[in-house]
Amino acid sequence: MNSKELVNIAVDALEEIKAMDIKVLDVGKLTSLFDYVIIASAGSSRQTKALAENVREKVKKAGGVILCFEGEQTGEWLLVDLGEVIVHIMQPEARKYYNLEGLWTE
Repeated sequence: MNSKELVNIAVDALEEIKAMDIKVLDVGKLTSLFDYVIIASAGSSRQTKALAENVREKVKKAGGVILCFEGEQTGEWLLVDLGEVIVHIMQPEARKYYNLEGLWTE
């Protein structure tokens, strides 16, 4: 499965559980570690966890591999590492504070 397919699956999974402000950043020119970063917001820790779990389930169902799943304990910021695609699901306060969009845009 290529990185664009992973992006489509992840975005569909996020939209299905009503993630807010989904951004897909092409970072392939900035790092050789991965091709895309997806950032999405959730209104609560419960929604953050549900979004991350839905991404994990949809990617596995499509034959993809989950390399890492972090942040389940607090639910403020969850990371789902799909290899070529990294998915960050954050509550709005954390997203504003860490400003990942600013970090990964040229």
